[in-house]
Amino acid sequence: MPSLSTPVALSSARPTAVLLANGVNRLEITLKLTTAILALAAGVYTYLGVRELLNGSATTVFFAAVIYSVAVSVGIYAFWVFMMQFMPHVTSLVGRLLMAGCMLLGSLMIVAMSSWLNASALAGAAAIQQHLAITVQNYTRDLDRANSQAIAAQSLLPDIQLASSRFAKLAEAERAGSLTGTSGSGTVVQLLSQMSTQLDGLGQQVQESGKRVSGLYEQGSKSLAKMRELISDRGPIATRSDAFATESLNLMGVIANLQQTSVAPAVKRAATSLSSGFIAPAAGGRSGDLAERQTAVVGKVEGAIATQAASLADAADKILALPRIEPTRFQSLSPAEAVLRYAGDFIPSWAGAISIDLMPAVLVLILCVVHAAIRREGLPVASASSLTASDLVTALQIAREVEDARRAAEARPVSTSGEPAAAMAVEPPAPATAAAGDENGTSLASARIGT
Repeated sequence: MPSLSTPVALSSARPTAVLLANGVNRLEITLKLTTAILALAAGVYTYLGVRELLNGSATTVFFAAVIYSVAVSVGIYAFWVFMMQFMPHVTSLVGRLLMAGCMLLGSLMIVAMSSWLNASALAGAAAIQQHLAITVQNYTRDLDRANSQAIAAQSLLPDIQLASSRFAKLAEAERAGSLTGTSGSGTVVQLLSQMSTQLDGLGQQVQESGKRVSGLYEQGSKSLAKMRELISDRGPIATRSDAFATESLNLMGVIANLQQTSVAPAVKRAATSLSSGFIAPAAGGRSGDLAERQTAVVGKVEGAIATQAASLADAADKILALPRIEPTRFQSLSPAEAVLRYAGDFIPSWAGAISIDLMPAVLVLILCVVHAAIRREGLPVASASSLTASDLVTALQIAREVEDARRAAEARPVSTSGEPAAAMAVEPPAPATAAAGDENGTSLASARIGT
């Protein structure tokens, strides 16, 4: 046997399997510590996210959120520790597939119970701000459309004023006798003056409606400006959201008033009354010839009134045919709901939240690769230089027992006849006792040779 004092020669370069095995042993504490820190971080952000979803007293919310976040942290830590301990050592294909399925299922559960709450804590306020900003855009669009429909009737004002001026000029001309050939203020002048007065009154209604529309639009613009200030403010998002809801109610009232303020229905009614309610006055001329001329002029005036009324009615119908505006109703959202609704706009926050929970999966895969490499190369047989003191003592004891057994076998006489062999066969076995002076003990064969 080679002397134990002579170390077994090793190559200058240590085997890769040994290096990998030593690295795994050294990093075991680091792996568990890293997993614990990641689980703690996930629990903290889960607490921040779930706190916004709970209702009740402050104490109830606090303890409920703490219990949930602690349960999440413990569950995440236990799950990944189990995966690190077992998955790298499963070598069969079926076992690997089952472990991969377990890891996928556990990852989905972690995302469901923690990651979306982490995203809520990371980007909840920003998501609510975006919700408010989008709502302001919708309200701005609705206010502009309502204002456009309300002031659309203002486009009828020039036509109304032009028709009124036309009838007034005809009345002045008739006073000089331009229409009937007889000067004076008779039936035709009174009729033309009456039509001019009615159209003037309608024009004044349109002008007053324009002033009311301008006032309402200014009021709505102030509400929108207040909403934009709330979005850009630095205060608590919940307080700003409540104030935003109040302003949204005021703005919805303004939009409804704008739609009711439109003078288009009044123009429609006035135009209808001009044509359908026209009653031709009786000619008041003293002579029959004058009466006939007055009747002819009144007929022409009636035709002009009907034409003007039809034109105004058509213009009013186009305005009334515009679709009615239903203003967007503001809906308050919690940070978690806002993050889910606008998830596509906060992909970096979602990626960070999920990475906190699923980062240990990368460590599990690394361990699987490392252990697979160790199994492929195989660990070298232990040498004298790599044995511990306990291993050396055990090795010496085993070597002594093997050497004693070999000597006993060599010293035993070989049987040439059947009698000694029979005697040896019936000889009772000696009790297996250890020598008093041998602290390590001896084997059964050594004890028999010693007797």
